[in-house]
Amino acid sequence: QWVYNILEKKAEADRIVHENPDPSNGFVMVPDLKWNQNQLEDLYLIALVHRREIKSLRDLTAEHLPLLRNVLQEGKEAIVKRFGVPGSQLRIYLHYQPSYYHLHVHFTALGYDAPGSSVERAHLLADVIDNLAMDSMYYQKRALTFPLRADEPLFKKFQEAGKV
Repeated sequence: QWVYNILEKKAEADRIVHENPDPSNGFVMVPDLKWNQNQLEDLYLIALVHRREIKSLRDLTAEHLPLLRNVLQEGKEAIVKRFGVPGSQLRIYLHYQPSYYHLHVHFTALGYDAPGSSVERAHLLADVIDNLAMDSMYYQKRALTFPLRADEPLFKKFQEAGKV
């Protein structure tokens, strides 16, 4: 609901850094709650896509390439315009598994060791775009490994199924 409130401007409208209202290829970019917006060293923004049917990396196909390319390009442009941080100094990625199931993209300062920015969980947006350009169904076919904490419900389900 938090995501939908932002997209519908019922919450955090004053925090929006950039918005493209296009229902198919648009998104809203807001500072992550972990970032105080004072230090560029730990810059952290989230792009929330307007399309509600895309829940995670697993849902992406080549059909979504215009959306993903738009998030990448416009997101970088918005950050350099607003904060003066060039795209070459950003880490731009998606989580798998995500913390919530509505497609969103993380934009962090390259030098910031953000939670979940490690290789086991973060998938660089540029790589995702390249993978989908090569194979439209890449993320439906590919085995994706990801870390889980011992107290997470999904980990418990894996244990119960004898998969851990």
